[in-house]
Amino acid sequence: MFNLDLFIAEHVIKRPSSMFVPDIQANKSELTEKIEGKSVLVIGGAGSIGSSFIKALLPFKPAALVVVDTNENALAELTRDLRSTKGMYVPDDYIPYPMDFASPVFEKMLRERGGFDIVGNFSAHKHVRSEKDIYSVEALLRNNVLNAKKLLDLLAEYPPEEYFCVSTDKAANPVNIMGASKRIMEDVIFSYSDRFPVKTARFANVAFSNGSLPAGFLNRIQKLQPLSAPSDVRRFFVSPEESGQICLLSCILGENRAIFFPKLEEAQMMTFDAIGTELLKAQGYQVLECESDEEAIDKAEALKQGSSLYPVHYSGSDTSGEKPFEEFVTDTETADMQRFGSLGVITGKAIPDKERIAVLFEQLGAAFEKEKTEKEEIVQIIKSYLPNFDHIETGKSLDSKM
Repeated sequence: MFNLDLFIAEHVIKRPSSMFVPDIQANKSELTEKIEGKSVLVIGGAGSIGSSFIKALLPFKPAALVVVDTNENALAELTRDLRSTKGMYVPDDYIPYPMDFASPVFEKMLRERGGFDIVGNFSAHKHVRSEKDIYSVEALLRNNVLNAKKLLDLLAEYPPEEYFCVSTDKAANPVNIMGASKRIMEDVIFSYSDRFPVKTARFANVAFSNGSLPAGFLNRIQKLQPLSAPSDVRRFFVSPEESGQICLLSCILGENRAIFFPKLEEAQMMTFDAIGTELLKAQGYQVLECESDEEAIDKAEALKQGSSLYPVHYSGSDTSGEKPFEEFVTDTETADMQRFGSLGVITGKAIPDKERIAVLFEQLGAAFEKEKTEKEEIVQIIKSYLPNFDHIETGKSLDSKM
């Protein structure tokens, strides 16, 4: 029987166990002291990273756990998963809420509970494909930036002991609006660091996370549909378990305005086509390379008759916002590489200029209030705030591919 966790360990991250376990063990007493008996709010907790964060946190026995997510079905599955796992601690005060964190009902709930000791925000548009046009761009920026500030304003009335919001490696020298939105998000949360401690983490792709291309491979194979992947895009990967652990370490052990990232070497990057090929081999198929999506779709019909040749279309990336490689730290940032064995920590971040952030929000708000706004206008507004934002625009979206 195919074991996804084993496949990830052997063929994607290429390590037998989590790289963060030694740091968790070394800091177990401090983690316990800061989590045990505390109330925890996890926003976007039914997603891949949020749910992994919850599983990393629960062994330290918080007194209360409230999980908020707009995906009602995923919340139900999270609860079933937690309740069905042998030895999993779930506090008596555990409530999953299918709601939007920017909604009035969320505000009512948080006020009624008087805030939380620990808050983790994992709600985000995370895909480069989320900037295909002005409507998707607005939705992305509202979720990742504008609504994030609304949440912070509310939390400022009930300051948590720890606040964590997940970032991305794509925030370092961003080339797409998603990455730029996360870089702006870092400044937004850091602007509240004089009111309560804020931390974040930039990390690699989470192998087979919800909505990711590798997860799509599994769906394609289940449906006997061809695989399509870029052959020239290299990415770092962590396992789902590791994604929750790095967030836990950052949230609980990070200093105010710290940015955590995994210590990964360039040689550990993988291309998506390599993952696709290894996955097909593990499923007992031979790879049949095709010259186009259409050819691969036609030849996939033979799979229904039991063919062991699996059609794929691997090609160079030509869509907007695709960076050919990943990086965690820019030339202007300083990283502490000594504190943790598996993690680097970007330190020395100052409280951002709040007036500049206010101007950015005014410009975005005015642009979105207009009857018609072009994507390029939003790119220029972002570039005025992030001069190093080098947007890659090809006029093609990932939605045009398989």
